[in-house]
Amino acid sequence: MLPRRSSLTGLAVGLFAVYVAHTCWVMYGIVHTRPCLPAPRDGSDGCIRPYLARRPKLQLSVYTTTRSNIGTENNIDLVLNVENFDVESKFERTVNVSVPKKTRNNGTLYAYIFLHHAGILPWHDGKQVHIVSPLTTYMVPKPEEINLLTGESVNQQIEAEKKQTYALDEPVSHWRSRLTLNVMVEDFVFDGSSLPADVHRYMKMVQLSKTVHYLPILFIDQLSNRVKDLMVINRSTTELPLTVSYDKISLGKLRFWIHMQDAVYSLQQFGFSEKDADEVKGIFVDTNLYLLALTFFVAAFHLLFDFLAFKNDISFWTKKKTMIGMSTKAVLWRCFSTVVIFLFLLDEQTSLLVLIPAGVGALIELWKVKKALKMTFEWGGLMPTVKFGDFTESEKKMEEYDNQAMKYLSYLLYPLCIGGAIYSLLNVKYKSWYSWLINSFVNGVYAFGFLFMLPQLFVNYKMKSVAHLPWKVFTYKAFNTFIDDIFAFIITMPTSHRLACFRDDVVLLVYLYQRWLYPVDKSRVNEYGESYEEKPRRKPHKE
Repeated sequence: MLPRRSSLTGLAVGLFAVYVAHTCWVMYGIVHTRPCLPAPRDGSDGCIRPYLARRPKLQLSVYTTTRSNIGTENNIDLVLNVENFDVESKFERTVNVSVPKKTRNNGTLYAYIFLHHAGILPWHDGKQVHIVSPLTTYMVPKPEEINLLTGESVNQQIEAEKKQTYALDEPVSHWRSRLTLNVMVEDFVFDGSSLPADVHRYMKMVQLSKTVHYLPILFIDQLSNRVKDLMVINRSTTELPLTVSYDKISLGKLRFWIHMQDAVYSLQQFGFSEKDADEVKGIFVDTNLYLLALTFFVAAFHLLFDFLAFKNDISFWTKKKTMIGMSTKAVLWRCFSTVVIFLFLLDEQTSLLVLIPAGVGALIELWKVKKALKMTFEWGGLMPTVKFGDFTESEKKMEEYDNQAMKYLSYLLYPLCIGGAIYSLLNVKYKSWYSWLINSFVNGVYAFGFLFMLPQLFVNYKMKSVAHLPWKVFTYKAFNTFIDDIFAFIITMPTSHRLACFRDDVVLLVYLYQRWLYPVDKSRVNEYGESYEEKPRRKPHKE
């Protein structure tokens, strides 16, 4: 029977392989659609042919209205009219849209996009296709940042605080300044008995003679609506710019885009904010499709290595009996830095893709501190009593090495952190004093955090060994470190957090150098407080 650890690791790897295989199969099914088989001459073959193959003369019209449903041309405004519309030609135009009073009072404005025959009004054309898209969305504005010492009077700060409180309580209407349109231009013949469900809801069929045709498939690329393009609608605003861009799209990309938009919508239904969903959109819109495919597989491997690193880290510290060879100060620093980084990401309203792993990591580091300090909690009422265990002589010797390293480190670290905090207070604007405090801490963590690996390196140097370190965890985290380098360019995150990803590469290389410098000595204690030479030798088998 395999050990439990091996079984769990094998199960995780097996599930990962099944997940990757299933994802590849689903992606293949999305980008590859089975066409209709050749038809007999009578045309009763069940195939649905493209209306665009008849090369009709088309016209594109974009209207705005405050109503989600329109029946006639009443109470609508024409903002863009493209005569002799060519579905193969890409274009981009910017128009000024009149903002009704209802929309200025925190209301909604809709865009109706019609693709119809040239020279005929949309509502008089039986073969027109149209799609509706809101031009406004509701989102909490970003709190205003102020200089905490200079540049603002007391009254202005009070007004700013009132404005900030209002903004945090009530979402306001924002203008979507971009409208991206696509038309599926492939002369693809669908099988009427197996129409893809994702495309079917965008299709409109007409009967022409004995054959069924589908009208041009008009699609709005909602993934291109980014938070950075949003504009707050004020009550004094009468006109706002709208950039309408068009490009043709293939069937495979159309189906893929529909699935991605549905995935983003599902995230919002599960509680993801507009900003969180925007981070996911950025991965799809701002990334090349080939790089995007690579990103999917890289993200899957990142999840696997994260799981294995967490599992082995917890297993290592669960079995850890002593702190021999481990720097207590380094453990405390990792806990402090991880919690500070989590609070910083929370204050910056960073994507949940980054925030959730940081929160899980903070909880694990807090648990490590409890193990390192041998803390126990006894509940004798409302408040628990904290007790610390006793340290052995070897552990006390390690503590002396630790304190010696921290003594020299403090001469460099504290002045740098305090000086950076004072500089940012005088020259950088913040939302509040709490924001300044968190930013000062996190800047110290990001800029000088690598210095706190010195106590552990110093302990390794004194012991001339690295056998006491959790090298399985380091291995998984090493892979994730290089994966994080890729994500640093793809996922939106604070610049300081992005630079910290590359700083971790340097930290990893230093530990690898020490592993080469100090080969494992089996006479020393390993990570579980045991020595290989202390283990009883097995008796030889009788032949």
